[in-house]
Amino acid sequence: MAKRTFEESSKEGGLHHRLGQLAGEWEGTTKTWFEPDKLGDESPWRGTLRPVAGGRFVVHEYEGSFQGKPLSGVAILGYHLDPDRFEMAWADSFHTGTGIMFFKGANEGRGFGVLGSYEAPSGPPWGWRTEIQQPEADRLIMTHYNITPDGQEAKAVETVYRRKR
Repeated sequence: MAKRTFEESSKEGGLHHRLGQLAGEWEGTTKTWFEPDKLGDESPWRGTLRPVAGGRFVVHEYEGSFQGKPLSGVAILGYHLDPDRFEMAWADSFHTGTGIMFFKGANEGRGFGVLGSYEAPSGPPWGWRTEIQQPEADRLIMTHYNITPDGQEAKAVETVYRRKR
């Protein structure tokens, strides 16, 4: 049985309420790195975040480019009350290929953070950590970190959005 109900979590200050605050039309810039401290690309991005299933989840649909080639993707974000954790499923036309990456993350009280993994062409899987911070109502930062099998972590993608007016 959940410690909190969805109705409680939907009230001001609750985690589902906070997820709902992400909703809107966003535009900004995305930076991509394939090696630490070596910027691979910087491009404009547009995204829409909208609540679904009565506010239980938020869907993020986005489009941008990498080195002039268009890309698009979708993520569904949620907070699972029973285990007290964030969850996410993500797929796009560049990073995930034809796969869907699944994530889980503890509720640590600092925004939305989840950890997933992906299969490498050879060898063990690599980790992929995503953090979503909303430092202000009209500013959203999504940062993704690549994690080697031996635990070395490096920033891979960062999107800084401003709410469209």
